[in-house]
Amino acid sequence: MKPDTMLPLLETAADQLGVKVTYEALLTGGIQTGVRGGLCRVKGVPRIIIEKRSTSEERVATLATALANFDTSHLALPKPARELLQTYARHGAGPRRAA
Repeated sequence: MKPDTMLPLLETAADQLGVKVTYEALLTGGIQTGVRGGLCRVKGVPRIIIEKRSTSEERVATLATALANFDTSHLALPKPARELLQTYARHGAGPRRAA
């Protein structure tokens, strides 16, 4: 499934789990960190923050990595989305890209 198709499915899954997804510029002291984002808690509420300049592939990878920490078995997800989350859950940080 193409990243542009997968992305809204994962965003909807996050919403159904009560996890807010935000897109922000992730800079530290004026130097880009290379971090694409991830799962955190803001005032006790889970949130996924994603680098707003990231590609669709990077956004999908960040969302899938974060959502793999949650029980999504009760969500109505298309098979490709469920398989992607299962892959990320099995591999911890998710599939690695060849350098």
